[in-house]
Amino acid sequence: MGAGAVLGWLALSALAPGAAHLRAGWRRTGLALLGGYLAALVALLAVALLTRNLMGALVRDSSMTAIIAGSAVLGLAWFALMVHSFVVLRPGGLSQAGQIVTGTLAGLLAVAVVLPFAWAAQTVWISRQTINDIFDQPAVERDPREGVVADDPWASRERVNILLLGGDADDHRTGVRTDSMNVASIDVRSGATVLFSLPRNLEDVRFRPGTPMAERFPNGFRLPPDPGGGRSDLLNSVWEYADAHPEIFGGRERQGARVLMDTIGYTLGLKIDWYALVNMWGFARLIDAIGGVRLHVEQDVVFGRYNEGLVKAGTRRLKGADAMWYARSRTFSDDFTRMRRQRCVIGALLEQADPATVLTRFHQVALATKELIRTDIPRDMLEHLVPLALKVKNAEVTSVQFVPPLINTGYPDWERIREITKEAIRDSRTPRARAATAAPSPAGSVALGATASATATDATALPSAATPAATAAATPRAAPSGARSPKPKGAAQGLSEGCGGV
Repeated sequence: MGAGAVLGWLALSALAPGAAHLRAGWRRTGLALLGGYLAALVALLAVALLTRNLMGALVRDSSMTAIIAGSAVLGLAWFALMVHSFVVLRPGGLSQAGQIVTGTLAGLLAVAVVLPFAWAAQTVWISRQTINDIFDQPAVERDPREGVVADDPWASRERVNILLLGGDADDHRTGVRTDSMNVASIDVRSGATVLFSLPRNLEDVRFRPGTPMAERFPNGFRLPPDPGGGRSDLLNSVWEYADAHPEIFGGRERQGARVLMDTIGYTLGLKIDWYALVNMWGFARLIDAIGGVRLHVEQDVVFGRYNEGLVKAGTRRLKGADAMWYARSRTFSDDFTRMRRQRCVIGALLEQADPATVLTRFHQVALATKELIRTDIPRDMLEHLVPLALKVKNAEVTSVQFVPPLINTGYPDWERIREITKEAIRDSRTPRARAATAAPSPAGSVALGATASATATDATALPSAATPAATAAATPRAAPSGARSPKPKGAAQGLSEGCGGV
């Protein structure tokens, strides 16, 4: 057998274990290796086809640990297989030059077959660490009886309500201001979702009777004006105020998330199950992790307390910080213009963060994601939320914006807000005919995931909520809620429509 034949059979063995052994006359060993390999492939295919919640099963901590261990074992086994295959092909019968060439190439091939297993193990390891870091953070205080029941993870409930927040926490500032507050109310059977968006400047916020905040502010959340004339008693300041005043809660710290969840739940007349907070500057780091986003800036955007910052007009790739200032600056602008710029940034990110880019920068993306999301969703609920997210993706998603003229943010009608919420949820249970051009959109899946489609900005944390808000003047209203509208045709299309993203 010549050197070419040795290398050919060795390469075939990398794809079909046992081929080299059969060629060398090791019939039983070759058949056993080949049969075991085919049986393993059939078993994996059967598991994939028969597992009802395959994606959910894959995100379990135990599953990810098994994949890491399995990849390591298979990598070593494949390496040993290549070495043994080379030996049984008897390269000693070749010339000295042939032995050197085949030995060198066989060694390289043995290393090469290990690389996919090493890559898979490292990717799953990083994913597991990222998920555990995000979902194992200190959670909001819960009733210990609220455990996960395997047969009925939703405890016979019809809906799950998740508070989606956009915050501006940073290393150089104290506290968290939640400038974006949305509640995703999801039907656990159909995935039909209603997104309720609350304005950050909602005044005289009422707290649930009997709570420490209600005792401190019996007539609503009201503080003296700031020295500069601004206000720190709007809805977006509730988290920050609660965190800054542990004495209200008997000395217990980090009560901001719990208080805001309870307050928004009381405002809407819903029970909020969990929250997910997207950090604006974590989002900027995510943009940096994929190498920036290419945008067309229509005109100069000024930012900074003293207007010292500038994002110049033109088409170019923006770093994370510049992209965030482009999306957030109010200077010489208004909220609707800013909302459009926010959709430009999100749309550009969705379009440019292709799988190849994410995979090649996976470690940087994972590190940025850790800084991007903070949540109290239990780790063991993730496997149940994944299939629910897939339902949301293919279901109808409507949004209700509690903004003027529907609601006066200075003098809110709290009963009206609850009535609108109740009606929107009731209507979402009844299938409605969609417009002829409507189609299932991946925008719905961001209610549970996601990382890149939620942004910590004033107007909205969800693409599907942002579009109706920005186009309220042109969108027909559904009686009587007035601000309800269906989700856009496609996530990237709906977000980048009418903007300068390239």
